[in-house]
Amino acid sequence: MARPSDDEVLARTRAWLEKAVIGLNLCPFAKAVYTRDRVRLVVSQARHADDLLEELDRELDFLVATPAEQVDTTLLIHPTLFPDFLDFNDFLEIAEGVLDEHGLEGVVQLATFHPQFQFDGTTPEDMGNYTNRAPYAVMHLLREDSVEKAVDSLADPDAVYQENIRTLDKLGLEGWKKLGI
Repeated sequence: MARPSDDEVLARTRAWLEKAVIGLNLCPFAKAVYTRDRVRLVVSQARHADDLLEELDRELDFLVATPAEQVDTTLLIHPTLFPDFLDFNDFLEIAEGVLDEHGLEGVVQLATFHPQFQFDGTTPEDMGNYTNRAPYAVMHLLREDSVEKAVDSLADPDAVYQENIRTLDKLGLEGWKKLGI
């Protein structure tokens, strides 16, 4: 697979954030941090999983050392290392261990996105999977305190997931494709 340029990766990732995550309101918290330029987008150059783990180490250190008013969340994006979702999913167990090694359990959480993302017990074409589908493999580093504040601001946080499913079912695969992401 030919590696896209970093500019292409960033442009596609921003388009996904703006058209799907924010545009479809899949994450009701994303717009505020994105429009305030508090989302750090990092394109990984790692050639191997070990290199990506080192980048994850650096990004965790950076996020924790930087005030939330400057960088609230980080997307660590790798355009080619994990074309297969199951391989990426297996790698995430190790990535979660990195959070523990840094003593960041309860401080930073890891959310993930992938072009082939599939929830357990679903079929690949299930539109609910698109809540976590992105143009590339992404590890999203979120500050727990920011997540808690955002969740506390919602009347019914559990309704977000159900609303996302309704939105994506209504949109359908053709509608998703029309987003051009």
